[in-house]
Amino acid sequence: MSQSNTTIELEAVADAVRSNERFVVAAHENPDGDALGSMLALTLGLSALGKDVVMYLSGNAPTPGEYRFLDLSELQRELPSDLEERALVAVDCANERRIGPESDPIDRAKLVVNVDHHHDNSMFGGVNLIVADASSTAEIVRDLLAELEVELTPEIAAALYVGLVTDTGRFQYSNTTPKALRLAAELVEAGADVHGIFQHVYETVQFAKLKLLARALERAQLFEGGRLVISFLLKDDFGDVGAEEPYSEGIIDYLRAVEGSEMVALIREPPRNEGPARRISLRSSHDEVDVSAIARAAGGGGHRQAAGFSSEDQIGDIVEFIHREFVLATQGGDGAV
Repeated sequence: MSQSNTTIELEAVADAVRSNERFVVAAHENPDGDALGSMLALTLGLSALGKDVVMYLSGNAPTPGEYRFLDLSELQRELPSDLEERALVAVDCANERRIGPESDPIDRAKLVVNVDHHHDNSMFGGVNLIVADASSTAEIVRDLLAELEVELTPEIAAALYVGLVTDTGRFQYSNTTPKALRLAAELVEAGADVHGIFQHVYETVQFAKLKLLARALERAQLFEGGRLVISFLLKDDFGDVGAEEPYSEGIIDYLRAVEGSEMVALIREPPRNEGPARRISLRSSHDEVDVSAIARAAGGGGHRQAAGFSSEDQIGDIVEFIHREFVLATQGGDGAV
């Protein structure tokens, strides 16, 4: 998208904020650091403007433990009864399904504002601000808050930094742009505690999560001479090790570190009865392998290097699908190892 188009969309979203007084800010279910950080930062920013704001997250799964230092005490897990009188701002949601299984948010809200950086966003909002080359949704939220002349407080800066540092892989992924690094410096100057955030996000690991990681590593399989790595977690694994569903967050990054891997996949069975039987996360180490295209083929989506989908198929069938799609995407291979 051209800079002029982005500027027009940014101004349109800012106008929508100015012309409404009541909001629901929603992130995608099973949120990561960017979703939670963007949601909290925008909520704090709108509150600073005197707006009436509700934070909403679908489902009842707990938020990942590494992000519980963020002040999410006002987070609601049910839609407000006056949703028809509120503008809904969805952050980091590639499509309307990511807000939750129910259609109520999109159908009932007074206005839907869509703020995201996924290149395959379905443009479900009445107003859309989609910046595909942004490092994170947090980066876009920062631009929006600047347009609204919201002052960066240490709390807002910390929330934005969480989104930025996690979605750039601690500033190691290919989406670490000069703008992302300049934003990091700005957030530190505004009071974000870099060391404290690092300790919470990366050095506060529940023992049960390590045991869950061990199971994923034990089951990892190599295909195509090690270029593709696939593993899985069963529903019973979570109960056996005493882990909650969010504990699986980040496990795929350990698979991604395998020498010679070009793409990795983690299939997991959520330890709850509602929702899809299996969720699949995909990551690629090279921009040439577009995992979002593979995810879209199964009804999902995401970024070129990070995507996912849900499935009711058996694990073996999912493995075959991922293997086949990887071979097609890379134009051949030398067979499973």
